Amino acid sequence: MSESGAVGVSGPRESFSRLFKADRVQPEMAAASILIVDDKPELLNSLYQLLLLSGYEPDKALGGTEALDALGRKQYDVVLLDLIMPGVNGHDVLDFAEAQKLNCKIIVVSGDSSFSGVKHALRCGAFDFVKKPYEAGELIATMETALRQCKLENQNRLMADKLEKSEELHRFIVNTSPDLVYMLDRNGCFTFVNDRVESLLGFSKEELIGRHYTEIVDEDHLDDARSVFNERRTGERAARNIELKFRSRLTRRGPRLFHAQSLWMELTAEGVYSDSNERTRENFVGTYGTARDISERKEAEEVINFQAYHDLLTHLPNRALLKDRLSLAITHARRNKRKLAVMFLDLDRFKLVNDTLGHTMGDRLLKAVANRLQSCLRQGDTLSRFGGDEFTLLLPEVRTKDDVVVIASKILDRLNSPFVIDGHELFVGASIGISIYPEAGDSEESLIQNADIAMYQVKGRGKNGYQFFSEEMNHKFSTRLSLERELRNGIAQSELLVYYQPQVSLQDGHITGVEALVRWQHPERGLIEPAEFLPVAEETGLITQIDEYVQKQAFADLSSWRNSGFRDVCVSVNLSSTQLEQEGFVDRFVGAMKSAGLMPEAVKLEITENTLMRDMEVIIPKLKELRRLGVRIAIDDFGTGYSSLSYLQQFPIQTLKIDRSFVCDIRADQSDASIINAIVAMARGLKLDLIAEGVENRTQLRYLYSQGCSEGQGYIFSKPVPADEIEILLKENPFEAMIRREQLESATV
Repeated sequence: MSESGAVGVSGPRESFSRLFKADRVQPEMAAASILIVDDKPELLNSLYQLLLLSGYEPDKALGGTEALDALGRKQYDVVLLDLIMPGVNGHDVLDFAEAQKLNCKIIVVSGDSSFSGVKHALRCGAFDFVKKPYEAGELIATMETALRQCKLENQNRLMADKLEKSEELHRFIVNTSPDLVYMLDRNGCFTFVNDRVESLLGFSKEELIGRHYTEIVDEDHLDDARSVFNERRTGERAARNIELKFRSRLTRRGPRLFHAQSLWMELTAEGVYSDSNERTRENFVGTYGTARDISERKEAEEVINFQAYHDLLTHLPNRALLKDRLSLAITHARRNKRKLAVMFLDLDRFKLVNDTLGHTMGDRLLKAVANRLQSCLRQGDTLSRFGGDEFTLLLPEVRTKDDVVVIASKILDRLNSPFVIDGHELFVGASIGISIYPEAGDSEESLIQNADIAMYQVKGRGKNGYQFFSEEMNHKFSTRLSLERELRNGIAQSELLVYYQPQVSLQDGHITGVEALVRWQHPERGLIEPAEFLPVAEETGLITQIDEYVQKQAFADLSSWRNSGFRDVCVSVNLSSTQLEQEGFVDRFVGAMKSAGLMPEAVKLEITENTLMRDMEVIIPKLKELRRLGVRIAIDDFGTGYSSLSYLQQFPIQTLKIDRSFVCDIRADQSDASIINAIVAMARGLKLDLIAEGVENRTQLRYLYSQGCSEGQGYIFSKPVPADEIEILLKENPFEAMIRREQLESATV
């Protein structure tokens, strides 16, 4: 049977309302979720009205069954539960809440105040017990106490969850940190180390805990590590970014498997105290620190340092490192009154290999040369690549010149043996200049420069040898420098002149064109031939200015001749590799022609074979573009370079110029000249025009005509002359009668 009871409040409804109206519930309490459970509808409604008047909005459950349904659907903060109900009673509801581990606070509101009933209810998880009939204020106070406790428990639960998540987050951050994080006790033994230690150094956390920090420090860095791992300072005075080497059980790369290696680490550490305000010896707990792997950075620094002082192709010291070592060697030699030697080596015939077989083959040859040169060194000698195909050798201790001669002879002997690369048998020699300290200089600059001067002496007398520096050479070198300076001034002062040599048809004798050739009208030395100053121009880069000057003047002169009525004459201009390789060369060249009012068909470019082979990927597109525009292209000095049918078909050329050395070989007692015959046959087969250079006598002229050579150029017709004399030759054309006479004599013979 259900218990009965009434609210312990008398008087009209207005008095009841006034009882609670003055003290309204706090907003956060009013939002609480409350369930009222009773099997008597009138008691359920009475309690419901009481809570409404108190500022709450509870849910109702009529009987135990509805209570179980409500608890299954919704989470409640407080449940006001009648204990004795038919069917599912209050004890069943308590058991359900305990089984489901509900966090709600259950207040039993019952008329059964027996000790056993109260004890059972509390044992089943009830928060408190209110006896019917109840006082409204007592019930509300009990309920609000439960709500406050519920709120505190929720807050504590949220705080605990936050702390747990924060701890998990910090543990995750520490253990997944790219840095090694550790703590040491005051004796230097590990009390904590994060997971990074295993992937970084190959040690497990468990085996390091309690072990001394020296277990992971490289032996060579123990002294430096002592101050960091024993750090007691904090704040700005603590250790920052100290670089040390750590032992590692792991192998990062290469064949060193199962071998320990060292890693560069950057350490930051500071002392830890039990009381941060009392940093005394007694309060010192240990050291906290982090270590970051900087091995890649150190390796990069080593690579950068290597690149700064070594040649990337041969891995030899470069000129910067050579000068450092030479300066040190001079200091030692001066102090000990000893001698030292500097050799300057320039490879002979390397340019030919590089131009004909390409830069890749040239690079491989340089590596092979470097290896052979290194095999000639003594301990303590330094071989460096000075640049291009030049090498420098420092011999820090020599007693006499004979010691240097032995090494120079050994180098020449080694280099004279052929190099075999990809089936190509390559030959290079070396021109070696030698300077001895202190006779040939007392500084690194003077020793290198004087060795270079001596090397040029070897080049001048036929290459493949060695030469010691002497003061007479210095005079010649000064002369060369003077020539360079005067040439620069000559270009600026317009002292260069353009001469022309006719190119004559061997069929009818008319002038088909002229070749533009440069001369230097020196103010003191008179007219200087190009063989004397063009090599200096090529070495110093002045050749491009000379080329452009000659081309501009030649275009202007040709335009003048054509305006005078000689519309069939063409001009041939020489082109250096330096000018051809320049960015924007085609546009500038075509622009110069247009400025002179010339059509591209009136111009012929003369290029040597070696220039063609210098950088084919750059040169071929430029020549094809010029040919597409109408400029004609001739191979100059044909037969002295690569002379390959494959490149003759690859390049857009129309004319071959037989080198004068082959023409000079034609003699009166020869029935033929095999090389001339081969070149003529090659040109005829490829449908190329043919011009013979250096034609000087009638024997050569007749032979070339008999072999079908189409044009000739040489002193038999005219030496190079100024533009005004060419115009006279164009008007008179004295070569037509000469050619007809030679043809008649050849026919008679």
